[in-house]
Amino acid sequence: MTTPNWTTAFPPPRATVPSLTGGEVMKMFDDMDITPSMRGFLLVDVRSWLGGRIGWAGIKMVIFYCGSSNGRGPRCANWMQDYIDDIAKFGMKSTLEVRILKGGIKGWVREFQGSLMEGFEEGVWDLGG
Repeated sequence: MTTPNWTTAFPPPRATVPSLTGGEVMKMFDDMDITPSMRGFLLVDVRSWLGGRIGWAGIKMVIFYCGSSNGRGPRCANWMQDYIDDIAKFGMKSTLEVRILKGGIKGWVREFQGSLMEGFEEGVWDLGG
């Protein structure tokens, strides 16, 4: 017996959220070290945390990711943007920006070898390229 994919219970997203490279997100982390203000973004991991996850949180930007950012990450980011767009129709404007981490956690591990990840387990990741 096949279990249906959970995503079939929801409508497809209407929005298409832009992506950020791992380098762009790492620069955002680096910039935090020289500014006294709170972090202005939140990374949202929509996969299981097997092998670790990228830590930290904030408020001005939400960055979604999953394994490769080809499925759950973009879908959830686009649903979030749909919600922001929907509430704006009722006068509830939001300055929250929504983005997708290009390459997902796998791309992050390849590019940054687990830097800033909580619970990073090198043996879980194929870092061979």
